[in-house]
Amino acid sequence: MKKLLSLTAVAVMGLSLLFSGCAKESKPTETKPAESSSTSSTSSNSTSNTNDKKDFKYYTAEQTKKAIEEKKDIILLDIQVEKDFKEHHIKGVIPTYAYPVKTDEEKAKLEKLLPTLQKSNNPIVIVCPGGAGGAERTYAYLSEKGISKDRLFILQNGQKGWPYPELLEK
Repeated sequence: MKKLLSLTAVAVMGLSLLFSGCAKESKPTETKPAESSSTSSTSSNSTSNTNDKKDFKYYTAEQTKKAIEEKKDIILLDIQVEKDFKEHHIKGVIPTYAYPVKTDEEKAKLEKLLPTLQKSNNPIVIVCPGGAGGAERTYAYLSEKGISKDRLFILQNGQKGWPYPELLEK
């Protein structure tokens, strides 16, 4: 009986994590963040535990800050809604206002940027409010549209977890 209760509790927790949205604050600890030095090293140094549900790759706030300060060739793709974007966003991001990336209309906002994203081979760091559901849907959508997963990363903890106010614009 205890075993059945334990399995039920684990299943409920797993389903709740699966259906949680981008506003989620925590990130899976088994995913190693990407290096920001180059595309080839990011894919080889960024690995996920096979238990991670979709094998997403992440940039930490520190790695993103370093890439911005060192003027590394990265694309910061911000999917926050326009109201949140106007309140605060990281300097140099490309706004899409596509959050939560569930409807065809929201996906069309990303579709407009595909030619620009496809012209580059630079890493793409997806910035969403919390670094979870919306970013994961953006990652999946861009991958479906032909953007290499080697180039796709999610900003860990999203905009809400960004600890560097000196790199924000309002």
